[in-house]
Amino acid sequence: MDLTRRRLLGSAGAGTAALGLFAAGFSNGTAWASPRFAGDPFRLGVASGDPEPDGVVLWTRLAPDPLAVDGRGGMPERRVAVQWQVAHDERFRDVARQGIAQAVPELGHSIHVEVAGLAPGRDYFYRFRAGGEVSRTGRTRTAPSPHDQGRGTEVSFAFASCQCWYEGFYTAYRHMAEESLDFVVHLGDYQYEYGVGATAGVRGMELDASFQRETYTLAEYRNRHALTKLDADLQSAHGAFPWILTWDDHEVENNWAADIAAIDTDGFPDADIASFRARKAAAFQAYYEHLPLRLPQKPNGSAVRMYRRLPFGGVLDLHVLDSRSYRDDQVCGDGTKPGCDAERSDPARTMLGAAQERWLLDGAARSGATWNVLANQTLIAQVDQDPDPAVLSSGLDMWDGYTAARDRLLTGLHGRGVANPVVLTGDIHRSVVADLKLDFGDEASPVVATEFAGTSISSGKDGAPMDQVGHDWLTAGVNPHLKWHNSQRGYTVMRATGRELRADYRVVPYVTTPGAPVETAARFIVEPGRPGAQAV
Repeated sequence: MDLTRRRLLGSAGAGTAALGLFAAGFSNGTAWASPRFAGDPFRLGVASGDPEPDGVVLWTRLAPDPLAVDGRGGMPERRVAVQWQVAHDERFRDVARQGIAQAVPELGHSIHVEVAGLAPGRDYFYRFRAGGEVSRTGRTRTAPSPHDQGRGTEVSFAFASCQCWYEGFYTAYRHMAEESLDFVVHLGDYQYEYGVGATAGVRGMELDASFQRETYTLAEYRNRHALTKLDADLQSAHGAFPWILTWDDHEVENNWAADIAAIDTDGFPDADIASFRARKAAAFQAYYEHLPLRLPQKPNGSAVRMYRRLPFGGVLDLHVLDSRSYRDDQVCGDGTKPGCDAERSDPARTMLGAAQERWLLDGAARSGATWNVLANQTLIAQVDQDPDPAVLSSGLDMWDGYTAARDRLLTGLHGRGVANPVVLTGDIHRSVVADLKLDFGDEASPVVATEFAGTSISSGKDGAPMDQVGHDWLTAGVNPHLKWHNSQRGYTVMRATGRELRADYRVVPYVTTPGAPVETAARFIVEPGRPGAQAV
């Protein structure tokens, strides 16, 4: 990032730069000089994200009526000036940075303030003010200095995924907010596109009839995000730490692949590429409007670059992946099934796309950090989902459906000597620890990396320490590289130092009623130069 842009983003009024042309005043909405809101405009909370050593991005959205059917959050078609402040202390007696951002109707009155000029590895507090209303106070933290190479330095974070609002309460986030963390990684399925019904699942909340339909329009995607963000536990976790996010499928539609809808003959309006691109554009815009993302992640219609790299001192480099936007369509009609070996092993097939694959391997090879951590969506490890040793049944939406791409990834990491690769994975609504091998069919094959797959926050409703799927995956010796399995809900805490990387799997016993306690179901460590997880 060049110095000129740094100065622009770090100065008073820095938030105005982060909205691109809209922020410069190019908005169809006239200014609302003295706004008076019908309710609290900050009902969706506050958030921060993508920490750098000298700054973070701050987010909020003005929405006094968050679920208004038109998707405008109860706001008029007018732009609103929003004051923001970043302080060293929670009472804002020592303000470090402040300025004015423009909340414009074209972006759902969301703002994304890219603050620079802060000190590395420090906690800060932030808040917003509009029309005499003041938001809650959020806490954030900058990344450590790139010169911080000390072996005693620790980077602590949690990762999570899959938070279906109507299938369970977000109690896990309330516990996460009480952890001591530097940041949170979200691996996708932040919201779900399915119709939720007039009475929304276990939460029993009466909703407008528009929520009974699957989401297609910008207004519908906005309201699904707003419904998700109204959760108090989710707001607490957002307000406690900066978040680093990428999407999976349900932010748009289940199992979408590049410009191909999940089932392109389903009779829905996205059956052709042009219609699906329009749906993606609506989904991507609503996603950006509701999350603390920087300007490079602002969509241009149905195109956006979500993959990016964030360094955390000399301890770890976080490589954030997008395994949806560039992948080939799933083979054999998708699903989990045996056979299809020739199709799924086609060397021309890709999961990440050629540009992202090259970016990942080249960047990881150049990394000087102790740990190279991949924020990934679907399971990389081979998983035979049939306990019969004579039958190999594969999940074709996962990397098992893209075996040549997986081979390129793992051989690329191994051949380039990438330091201590570790993969974080979401999607599967269960926790799995796996060794990633050059050849999963050969027990003597080298272990290249360790994969920590995390369970869901609420998707799948109440879980159990072991279910039939987990039993099938771990028994009969069909997946000897899998170390552990659990199908309860929760999140995973990671603590990385120069000596080890530790994963603590936090689980809650139920989500269909609120107030569940949290416990640590398992703990694993990985040591530098020794790929593969060891149970503690």
